[in-house]
Amino acid sequence: MFPSARSTAIALLALAAPSLAQVPSEPAGLKVLESRFGDGVKITYKENKLCETTPDVKSYSGYVYLPPGTADLGQGQDYPINTFFWFFEARDDPANAPLTIWLNGGPGSSSMYGLLEENGPCYANPDSNSTRPAEWSWNRASNMLYLDQPVQVGFSYDTLANVTRNLATGQVTVLNDTTPLPEQNTTFLTGTYPSRNPNTTFFGSVNGAVAAWEFAQAWFQEFPHIVPNDTRISLAAQSYGGRYGPAMMAFWEEQNQKIENGTLKEGYVMHLDTLLLISGCIDRYIQFPYYPQQAYKGNGYGFEAVNETIYNGMVAAVPECLERIQNCRDAAAVSDPENLGIDAGVNRICEGAETFCRNNIGYLNREWVQAELGVPLNWTGSSPQSSTAYRSIGDYPRDGWVEDLGFLLDNGIKVSLVYGDLDFACPWGGGDAVAKAINWTGSAGYASAQYAEIQTNDSYVGGLVRQYGNLSYIRTYQAGHAIPAYQPETAFKIFTRALFNLDIATGTESTAGTDEESTYISTGRPDPNVQFEAYTSERLTFCYTWDLGSCTEDQVDAVLDGSAEICQYLVVDANSTQLFPEVIAECRGGNASISGIHY
Repeated sequence: MFPSARSTAIALLALAAPSLAQVPSEPAGLKVLESRFGDGVKITYKENKLCETTPDVKSYSGYVYLPPGTADLGQGQDYPINTFFWFFEARDDPANAPLTIWLNGGPGSSSMYGLLEENGPCYANPDSNSTRPAEWSWNRASNMLYLDQPVQVGFSYDTLANVTRNLATGQVTVLNDTTPLPEQNTTFLTGTYPSRNPNTTFFGSVNGAVAAWEFAQAWFQEFPHIVPNDTRISLAAQSYGGRYGPAMMAFWEEQNQKIENGTLKEGYVMHLDTLLLISGCIDRYIQFPYYPQQAYKGNGYGFEAVNETIYNGMVAAVPECLERIQNCRDAAAVSDPENLGIDAGVNRICEGAETFCRNNIGYLNREWVQAELGVPLNWTGSSPQSSTAYRSIGDYPRDGWVEDLGFLLDNGIKVSLVYGDLDFACPWGGGDAVAKAINWTGSAGYASAQYAEIQTNDSYVGGLVRQYGNLSYIRTYQAGHAIPAYQPETAFKIFTRALFNLDIATGTESTAGTDEESTYISTGRPDPNVQFEAYTSERLTFCYTWDLGSCTEDQVDAVLDGSAEICQYLVVDANSTQLFPEVIAECRGGNASISGIHY
C-alpha cells in the first residue's frame, strides 16, 4: 500500500505543470569563482539553510556557467549553459564520504523532484512554504550533488526571458524586452523562464554526457567546499536516466582513460565507482515487450489495468514496434554511429519508431526560497524544449546503452538496476531482461546467480535481488516509478549497500572479491516472479491551482470565476480539509494567505 500522507505530499510537489507567479529578484550574496583554466567558465554559488537542518551540515546552491563553444556537442553550442546545482554535505563525516550525483529523467525533468520527494534531506510540506526532515535521506551516507540538466530544465537556463502563463489553458507567452508586465490573478501569472528556444538545449543523451563532463571538470576542480578524502564519484539516475546514466558514465570513463594515456592533455580524472539506475528505461528493444504483461496480470499482483482485448492489441503491436526500432538502429549504425543526432534521415526514422511505439511547484517558487538558492528565474518541473530536442532525433529507440553498461562493468564500475514492481513507465520485467542482456566478463556468473530476498530490516523484506559481483538487478516490492518516495528505507539500504561493496540482499557480505572464486553470488529463488494479492488503492483527490488538471470541471469554473475558496493553492473542500487539516485551519484562522508566491 502507498502510505496516504506520503502520497499526497508527493502529489503536491510532483505536479507536471510548470510554475510561476512573478519575476524573481536579482540574486544577492553570491560568490563568484572565475575558472583558473580560463575560457570564461565560472561558478556562482551561495551557502543556504534550506532543506538540511542537521547542525553543522552545510549545503550550497548555484551555477556552473559554460560560455558558447565550451562543449563539443554534435550540433554545436552557440549558446551559454547555466547548469544549476544543489550540493549537500553528508550528515556524518563528509570529508570521508563519497559523492553521488542525482539526476531525474524525462527527458527534461528537474532533479528537484528527486531532492524534495525521494532521497533529499527534506520533504516539502502541503503548505508549499516549509519543509520537514527526511529520515532516509541519501546524504546520511554520501555527499549529494543534485543537477538540473539538460539546460532549460528546472532552474538551469541558457538565457532568461520574461513570460506569462495562463494556468487555465497552459499557454506560455514569451514577452519582448520592452513589454511591460501585465497584472496577475489566480490563473494568469508572470515570471521568468529560460529562453524556451528548442535549438538551445542538448540533442540526445550523448551530447548531454559531453556537457555534463564539462560541468564536472569545472565543479570538481574549482568548487572549494568539496575536498574529500574519499574521491569516489557515483551517479544515480532515474527513468530516462536509464539513458543519461550509461551515456554519461561511459563517456566520463573514456575521457578518464584518454587523460591517463596522454591522448587528452588536460583534465580531472573522475574516480567513478557506482552507476545506480532507478526505474531505468534503458533499451526500448529489450524492454518494450514487457509493457503488455505489466498492464495485464503479469505485474506480480494479478492487477488488470486493461481488459483482455486491449492487452491482445498491445501484444500484437510489439513485432512492428521492434521492427521499427531495429530499422532506426540499422540506419544510425551507418550514418550516425555516435548517436549525435547529426543526420536528418536517421532522425526521422528513429523519431517515427518512437512515435509509433508510445502512442513541488509551490515551495520552489516562494520568493524567499528562490532568494536563498540564489536563482534568477522561476522553477519549472519539466522542460518541453529539452524533451522535444531529445525526441526529435529519436534518442529513445537508439541503442548503445546496454553496451555502455558492459563497458563500465568490465572497467570495474558497479552497476545496480533498481525497479519498482508497481511501475508501468519502465516495468520491472524489462529491467530483468536488460540485466541478462549485458555482455561483460561476468555474464556467465550472473546467469548462474539466483534471486535473494532483500532484508530491509529485521521485520520487512523489501524485494528480490539477483547479484553477481558488480552487477545487481532489484525488484522492489510495492514501489512505483519514484522508488525512494514509495519505499524510502529499502531504497536507502540498496543505495548504501551498493556504494560500500556489500551484498544488496543483507548488507553483511563483501562484494569486493577480485577473482572468480571470491566473487559474491546471490542464492535463493530461480526467478523473480513472486505473486501478491491484487493491488488496490483508494486515495482522495484534491484540486491544486497550479495544476488545474488535478481539478474537476466545477472546481476549475469556481477558480476562474473567483468563487472558489483557495488556501495555499489548495481549493478548500471536504477532501483537502481531510487531507491537510492543519493547512486549512491555519488559513481560516487568518494566519496564512496565497500571496508572496513566485512561480
